[in-house]
Amino acid sequence: MSDMIDSQKLFDSAPAPLMVLDRELKYVAANQAYLRATSLRRDEIIGRNLFEVLPQDSDAADPDGAGKLRESLERVLASRMPDLLAMAVQPIARPGEGGPVLEKRVWTYSHKPLLDSTGNVAFILQHAVDVTDLRTADGATGAKGQRLEGVSGEQLASLLGQAWTVQENNKELDYERRYLRQLIDLLPGVVGVLRGPDYVFDMMNANYLPYVGFRDVIGLPLLKARPELTGNESIFDMLRRVFHQGETISVKGFDLSIRLKKDGPIENLVVDFEYRPVRVSGGPVMAVLIYGQDVTEKAKAEAQVRHYQEHLEQLVRERTRALEESEAERRKTEEQLRQSQKMEAVGKLTGGVAHGFNNLLQVIAGNLQLLQRDVGGNERALHRVQTATRAVERGAKLASQLLSFARRQPLQPIVVNLSRLVRGMDDLLRRTLGEDVELETVTAGGLWNTAIDPNQLENVILNLAINARDAMSNNGKLTIEVSNAVLDDRYCRMHPEVLAGQYVLLAVSDTGSGMTPEVMERAFEPFFTTKPEGRGTGLGLSMVYGFVKQSGGHIKLYSELGHGTTIKLYMPRAVEAESMDAQVITGPIEGGSETILVVEDDPEVRTTVVEMVSELGYRVLKAVDAQSALVILQSGVPIELLFTDVVMPGPVRSPELAKQAKALHPDIEVLFTSGYTENAIVHGGRLDPGVQLLSKPYSRDDLARKLRQLLNGRQQRLAVRGAARPVPTFPASPSPASLSPAASSPKAPSPERAPAPAASRRLRVLLVEDDEDVRSSACELMDLLGHEVLAVTSAEEAKGAMAASGFDVLFTDVTLPGASGVDLAREVAGRKTGIKIILASGHGHVALPRGEAPLEGVVVLPKPYGLPQIQAALEQAVALP
Repeated sequence: MSDMIDSQKLFDSAPAPLMVLDRELKYVAANQAYLRATSLRRDEIIGRNLFEVLPQDSDAADPDGAGKLRESLERVLASRMPDLLAMAVQPIARPGEGGPVLEKRVWTYSHKPLLDSTGNVAFILQHAVDVTDLRTADGATGAKGQRLEGVSGEQLASLLGQAWTVQENNKELDYERRYLRQLIDLLPGVVGVLRGPDYVFDMMNANYLPYVGFRDVIGLPLLKARPELTGNESIFDMLRRVFHQGETISVKGFDLSIRLKKDGPIENLVVDFEYRPVRVSGGPVMAVLIYGQDVTEKAKAEAQVRHYQEHLEQLVRERTRALEESEAERRKTEEQLRQSQKMEAVGKLTGGVAHGFNNLLQVIAGNLQLLQRDVGGNERALHRVQTATRAVERGAKLASQLLSFARRQPLQPIVVNLSRLVRGMDDLLRRTLGEDVELETVTAGGLWNTAIDPNQLENVILNLAINARDAMSNNGKLTIEVSNAVLDDRYCRMHPEVLAGQYVLLAVSDTGSGMTPEVMERAFEPFFTTKPEGRGTGLGLSMVYGFVKQSGGHIKLYSELGHGTTIKLYMPRAVEAESMDAQVITGPIEGGSETILVVEDDPEVRTTVVEMVSELGYRVLKAVDAQSALVILQSGVPIELLFTDVVMPGPVRSPELAKQAKALHPDIEVLFTSGYTENAIVHGGRLDPGVQLLSKPYSRDDLARKLRQLLNGRQQRLAVRGAARPVPTFPASPSPASLSPAASSPKAPSPERAPAPAASRRLRVLLVEDDEDVRSSACELMDLLGHEVLAVTSAEEAKGAMAASGFDVLFTDVTLPGASGVDLAREVAGRKTGIKIILASGHGHVALPRGEAPLEGVVVLPKPYGLPQIQAALEQAVALP
């Protein structure tokens, strides 16, 4: 519009000298008053540095004038606040006849920052006032050189003195003000001073500037500087209490809503601050000192931490549910955790404890057998010895039972059709449910296959059926449905742990009492049960849940109080064809006549297994550990199947035994058994490929079916290759490594065996045993048998004894100080002196390092041993060629 004010003309026509500098202190603009006062031309100064343009005079009354001017400008750039410089000398170059003449002038400068949109100083506006006349006596003369009328010389001198005093006081005040500003700028917080009852901004430090948008609010009342505080009675109530009553107020975490920029939005801050009264000593309050800290980011961080903490606590509550509701429940859970950790520790320590424990049992058992001969005829003493002997047997059994505390659940998934598997369980389920529970099985046509461990799935179905029976109080209807199912993306969004895809659905439904929502929430928790105490462990559904998850599936629980419960198991679809291994052997239990090597370190378990296998008609060889089993395998005896425990004492582990068995007998079948796999044949919770496992405890029928299944498969492979060989006959005499009581059950059908020749003559025996108790016991036992015994403690002593005298038998422990019993036996056998060798060890260190030739003509005697075992070992050693 034509009537708008031209700001450039307004600036140029201002009567006061004004000029503008940029951040580099270069001239940007200057008005006519400035050019006249400094005798400069606009075209000569624009773009040039101020201190290059202004003349310098080292002889000036104030030689630091230029330095003070520079310091004032730098303070404005640093603080973004106005700055006042009083009484600075700056000469002016006036044109003269002989050239420019320097005229000493005294100036007072006011410097005001001009900020950009980011709040930084873009330009500096200078307002200059020439105060030279106040510093000179000529100031008493008017513009035309005339004296002030009516003013005497004395009055003029007094007036000049007062002016000088005011000037000096002003300079001192200006210095003190700048000094005070520097002090408050050093403070870490926000500092401001509000003067008078209108709370006018009188001073603030650099930290305060961002909170007023770097605006110049000095001299403005609080409400004018911050109109957004209108109506905020809490702020003004505190200010009134400080200004009128002299209180000191301290507030933390105060929510403050202000504008950080003049036209910007209102922002919410969190501040800690203090209001303190400022007064002259003994006088009224003159101002309010503000000292504060912006703790918004800290409050946000603390709020975020609280949010995460609350979220974490919510997750903990969801996962542990009732844990925080009851201290007793928390203690119970912690006790369960401690018990679980204790059982895990026991499982890991069992292997290390076994060797020392067996040695202790050996000492006790040997001395009890010796004592039994001494108390013959004393019925009371004999009864006590027999009681102690049974306690030793229970102690040996305890060592093997410790392994069950660390029981794991290895999976052996194969591709199965759930329809056939469920139908095959029909008879078992009906017997389990009883006559009063109706069973209905519904299978869909075109059912997909799934890769699952069939044995474990049968246990899951049986477990669910028992739970349903109990929920129906033995009277109701149980429905088992098998069908195909597709879980889409929408379902998976509701259940993030589920992968979308095709599944085989197994649903088990009952017409029982149902579950409350509270019970459903905890149904899969370990140890949670609604059954009366002593009727349930609370592990049933948690085991089902773990099995399904470990198999890559999904489980869903539906229940309505008073109407029943449905548990749906979703198993991933397998596109492969059904495995033949999925066929369940039915009909009568079958045995065979093949040879089976049983490897088990626990004597009670070994005796039981040998008896069960023998009753099935198989020929049985047995070994107490992997080393002994290798001796039998290396002997060349035909063996069709190796049945071994997974956890074995000694350096050779059962997987290595199986590997060497396959190398020695390529067509041999290997069946593992264990209640604790210790990751030997299980990785990722699943059996290694090609591994067959029969988990403990197992029944005679389970064992018979598994043996027959593997042996039938072997026969089929041999028939396909045309390499089937006749079933081998059992060796005429027991293998040295099978030396233990009851080599086979009396009931087992087996070929005639030639009796081992008796050690009828008196033998000279060299006993090598480092354990004093074992050594003493063995010496006395062999002395009772009528043999002459020399006992030494190391292989080195034994070599010296054999060099000095002759012996019929070397009876040595495997583990000795210095050279081992195996090394001693190898050296003695290599001399071919005819001395017989017996190796004994509680840990079974008989196996040789891989690649070494086997020791021949050596009798293995496992600990603990007694008088009959020593006698049998000596007889077998004498009978060896």
